[in-house]
Amino acid sequence: MECSLIKPNIITRRRNSLSVNIFKASSSSSSSFNLKILSFFLFFFLIFINKLVSSSSSYSITGAEIEDIDVNTNSLFPQILKEEAVSRLTELGKVSDADHFLERTFLSPASGRARSVIRSWMEDAGLRTWVDQIGNVHGRVEGINATAKALIIGSHLDTVIDAGMFDGSLGIVCAVSALKVLKINGKLENVTRPIEVIAFSDEEGVRFQTAFLGSAALAGTLPASALQISDKSDVTVQDALKENSFEGTEESFLQLKYDQRSVWGYIEVHIEQGPVLESLGFPLGVVKGIAGQTRLKVTLSGAQGHAGTVPMAMRKDPMTAAAELILLLESFCKHPENFIFYDGQCKGFSVESLSQSLVCTVGEIYSWPGASNVIPGQVTFTIDIRAMDDMAREAIIFELSKQMYQACDRRSVSCVIERKHNAEAVMCDDELSSQLKSASYSAMMRMTGEIPDEVPVLMSGAGHDAMAMSHISKVGMLFVRCRGGISHSPEEHVSDDDVWAAGLAILSFLETNL
Repeated sequence: MECSLIKPNIITRRRNSLSVNIFKASSSSSSSFNLKILSFFLFFFLIFINKLVSSSSSYSITGAEIEDIDVNTNSLFPQILKEEAVSRLTELGKVSDADHFLERTFLSPASGRARSVIRSWMEDAGLRTWVDQIGNVHGRVEGINATAKALIIGSHLDTVIDAGMFDGSLGIVCAVSALKVLKINGKLENVTRPIEVIAFSDEEGVRFQTAFLGSAALAGTLPASALQISDKSDVTVQDALKENSFEGTEESFLQLKYDQRSVWGYIEVHIEQGPVLESLGFPLGVVKGIAGQTRLKVTLSGAQGHAGTVPMAMRKDPMTAAAELILLLESFCKHPENFIFYDGQCKGFSVESLSQSLVCTVGEIYSWPGASNVIPGQVTFTIDIRAMDDMAREAIIFELSKQMYQACDRRSVSCVIERKHNAEAVMCDDELSSQLKSASYSAMMRMTGEIPDEVPVLMSGAGHDAMAMSHISKVGMLFVRCRGGISHSPEEHVSDDDVWAAGLAILSFLETNL
């Protein structure tokens, strides 16, 4: 999940570096009394200006006061939030179904091993644990008011094929580490509302081509008919559940849904999967919203034949038809203004907003029978379409489908377009986002001992479990810097210090709000 767009909401380094200098000068014992007084008033004047500037954004650090935070490393828990967390990420990154690369898809043997490992970490943090009927791992503490609405912190334990070890896993490990710190401090049992960490069994949608199986089941947006979806080996979701000792019945499936009245909010920590934070020199960023996405499966059927005996003019070749359709898709997404015409019915989006966020990908293509000397009889490929504006995305899908059918008719090839997954764009909750921003600010200040710049606010072009959970709760997300913006690759990397910063931010969020 691949890209991010940034909102221009960054306060300049020059102003903040001045604030740091004044802060340091005001606390210097060698300064004259007049200089102290001057520095004092200048310092709080800058705080006032900072608040005034920040008030124009819904993500300002409401009520946050800049103060001298203890930077003693003992208060930062590096042994848990950094060293142990990195060790656990490395350990989980070795739990794979493949020998030479990371692959851990929904309900695979490796996913079962990962569930056991994660559950042991949750118990180590003092949480009551269980695995639900779709393979999600839960760890929960009730606190002093077990009937209060719960805060849910989640991310996913599954991976793509040939994956990196931070996508999904980082959010699980950071949450568990933060709760372990609360346990060590004796604060875990005194939280004011239940806290539940969930390691979702499926977010990537690799095996069954339907993303968010784990979180969508809890949100109640996944129909019971999903039990009959098949993978490439014709194994259904129901079959896979039963093979893993789950009931796999429609009744058990429907019982997974959470009552939205029991959920206070959902937050998720995830690697950015894009280059923005690295380019800005920030370890953390707050997510404003997540692009909507649609996955299509296109099946083209033609006339299978001998590669040497069927004249070119007489062929009904689904492979060449597929090539034309894939290039058509590329043209649509590079230049949507050439294909979408505004007739007064599309007031919800603009050419500019569509061009900035629209991305389209063909990630898989298969042919049957797949022999070099045979004209294929059938070709199947996938399409992934994402945009921040749902109306624009639907307009693209409608017009694209129409032109794809027309191209297939010209080639005498049949075409079937199936919608395999659909998720509407999601905007994160203003209050949660502001709290996560304040927690990130606090974490960076505690680690560096200096006043950081304004925490960036980004849009996510990648899909996340927060999209599913938004159907039952307000959601907030925190992005973590990754090297080169690389993800879905073995080259995916998050520095140890940035893992630490993420864990410390979640700890600060919990300490402040719970």
